Amino acid sequence: MFAFVSFVFWLLGKAIDIYMMAIVVYALLSWFPGAYQTKLGQLLGAIVEPFQRWFNFATIGMIGFAPLVAIFVLGIVRSGLVYLEQIIFRLMAM
Repeated sequence: MFAFVSFVFWLLGKAIDIYMMAIVVYALLSWFPGAYQTKLGQLLGAIVEPFQRWFNFATIGMIGFAPLVAIFVLGIVRSGLVYLEQIIFRLMAM
């Protein structure tokens, strides 16, 4: 049972890591003209934009900080998963 719970939390952590990398790549695409119109840009836009849209309030002038805020929030969620895993293991050990 411990191995299954550990695997689930590991898998969730890796999924968050991959999503964070997708946000970084999508943000870097803004440096290249026409990159959002490529197949990769469209795919990443479909994956990243719905979550990143929640953080569109984070702008200063023409500079948007939505990717940074999204990555920060995902980092907090990942830390919470680690903490939750520790609590579950302590409860299972009792």
